[in-house]
Amino acid sequence: MKTMTTENITGIRIDDYDYPLPEGRIAPHPLPERDKCLLLVRGADGSLSTRVFSDLPDLLPADSMLVYNNTRVINARLRFRKEEHGDGALIEIFALEPAKPADYALNFASTEGCSWVCLVGNSKRWKEGPLSQRVTVDGREVTLRATRESKDGASSVVRFDWDDREVTFSQLLGALGEIPIPPYLNRSTEESDSSDYQTVFSRVEGSVAAPTAGLHFTPAVLEAIDRRDIPRRELTLHVGAGTFQPVKSDTIGEHPMHSEFVTIGRQLIEQLARGDRRVIAVGTTSVRTLESLYHFGCRLSRGLDASLLPQWYPYSEDHPDLTVGEAMEHILTHLDTTGEDTFMASTRLMIAPGYRYRVVEGMVTNFHQPRSTLLLLVSAFLNQRGADGQEWRRVYDYALAGDYRFLSYGDACLFL
Repeated sequence: MKTMTTENITGIRIDDYDYPLPEGRIAPHPLPERDKCLLLVRGADGSLSTRVFSDLPDLLPADSMLVYNNTRVINARLRFRKEEHGDGALIEIFALEPAKPADYALNFASTEGCSWVCLVGNSKRWKEGPLSQRVTVDGREVTLRATRESKDGASSVVRFDWDDREVTFSQLLGALGEIPIPPYLNRSTEESDSSDYQTVFSRVEGSVAAPTAGLHFTPAVLEAIDRRDIPRRELTLHVGAGTFQPVKSDTIGEHPMHSEFVTIGRQLIEQLARGDRRVIAVGTTSVRTLESLYHFGCRLSRGLDASLLPQWYPYSEDHPDLTVGEAMEHILTHLDTTGEDTFMASTRLMIAPGYRYRVVEGMVTNFHQPRSTLLLLVSAFLNQRGADGQEWRRVYDYALAGDYRFLSYGDACLFL
């Protein structure tokens, strides 16, 4: 399929990616056994069938490789009360991404204060001065203070300081913060979300939302995949709050795609360069990371900046159109030059119908919100072989006609 130009793709109307989703079809909680959810399977021939997620290992092609996102959701929602001003106003601070230190690991390990880009709820009641909150961390009484350093539109940079140099910011988040479950669940965070909203392979702190396609995996499913000698590889994309941002404009060209931080290790890049395995991505975050990696290699081939991928770069006329192997070799050369073992950058990649997939040949994903960029990504994958652009609707109609549960805690799909 010919890649569309930027002008063509920015004119796509979001109204064409809407569908009726009754509130009763949105799963408020996961099933007691994660791998017993339904799995909608769309084969390479376009056939649709219903299986159970625990069947996944047997459905993966023998020559495939499974790639998933190992990010871990942080307790990003913090609540402070303005007790010192006497009015007790509740101020909610939603930590989005580290500002200083900008490196996630260094920020979490900080014992001397750090800054974050945040959303502030009830912001008008916090005009000046710091907020403070007492918290117990491993038996130690600590006072955490929050000071707003600057404000830019909807977001603010907030400085956090505390009075115990034996305590890290990561520990403070764990003790005081809450898991930020998606707003469309229409409920408050519950204690069970602390485990339910983490994948079994989550280990690198940094996300404010889970890579939800990974929530269905269990140790038993992973062991069954291993028994089939299908390699499992990890990457990291820290999911930002922008993943819930609806497309409010009439056309997608007016929608600013959010930036997310990605990390990919040399081992995975080398395997992609060899091209000896079909890549099955777990979740749209893994899809965006893998496809972004290809375009980063293309940018490096032209001597362009590879720290941030612009959202429309894949559709530009000067795109070099390399093979996957060639793009990966440019990244490996870049790593050799910098002396690094991991490639780190930020991506704003927009995958929409007309996009030509380069790396991903299959994906495990959930059912996504109407009028969302995630639904555009899925439609682009299903529409690669010259379909009429409505394949996503056929899949979703099939699920809506059945007993499928939707969104983060809902059921899953396997697209090959």
